[in-house]
Amino acid sequence: MSDNQNFLAEQRRALILDEVRRRGGVRVNELTRRLKVSDMTVRRDLDALARQGALEKVHGGAVPVVAASTHEPGFEAKSSLEPGAKEDIARAAAAMVVPGSAIALSGGTTTYALAHRLLDVADLTVVTNSVRVADVLHTVQRPGGASGRPPGAPTVVLTGGVRTPSDSLVGPVADQAIRSLHFDVLFLGVHGISVEAGLSAPSLAEAETNRRLVRSARRVVVVADHTKWGTVGLSSFARLDEVDTLVTDSGLPERAREEITEHLPNLVVAGGPAEPPEQPEQPE
Repeated sequence: MSDNQNFLAEQRRALILDEVRRRGGVRVNELTRRLKVSDMTVRRDLDALARQGALEKVHGGAVPVVAASTHEPGFEAKSSLEPGAKEDIARAAAAMVVPGSAIALSGGTTTYALAHRLLDVADLTVVTNSVRVADVLHTVQRPGGASGRPPGAPTVVLTGGVRTPSDSLVGPVADQAIRSLHFDVLFLGVHGISVEAGLSAPSLAEAETNRRLVRSARRVVVVADHTKWGTVGLSSFARLDEVDTLVTDSGLPERAREEITEHLPNLVVAGGPAEPPEQPEQPE
């Protein structure tokens, strides 16, 4: 971490989380020196990260949360995490979509945000294994559209399969449907992403379905907020060099950005700081 940088709250917290994951724990007094902020500011940051479930507070500091690699929160629980970052990512990803193309959207809350952005892109064919994504594209009507299917509305292909806690459809039925399809771009949400494990999922079935999606795409765009970096699920399904573009948010630490650009061609950092700079604390 740079000692002379005036960090915004979100940037500070991303860097704190990066240190916790890299070192296995941090102490409050170390963070105050490195970040040039008060003890109270660091403790406030640790409280915020602990509420998100990103780390565990201990006496004098924080340590990583020991979570099972198979744990998968439900859709509603995941929707409440990093909503601003997901909107920034969705906006940047939607700008990559060409009208009239065939695309695929995997399951996940970030691809769900992206689906809303795609309602203004004409004549898409969208393959998805997400019940939530399919619902957005099926039910939201274009302003001024005639009765029935409005002109330019997307054609949606829902794969079928067994439903996961995050409302994705996985398993042999989904895999068979995807195997016969080919699409221009895959927008892929992930459970975790790291240099060592690549892209990973919390279950074998979900990993296999994602693997099929990757194989059927001409171009793979991963949409993942900064909290997914360093997370490793039960099963890996793709290497980083199989990804064409990673779209993430500004909370990703600089060290992680440098590491990512060494392993894949394109990194897009969407949006800006989510919070204004905190006012300097007045000495007592």
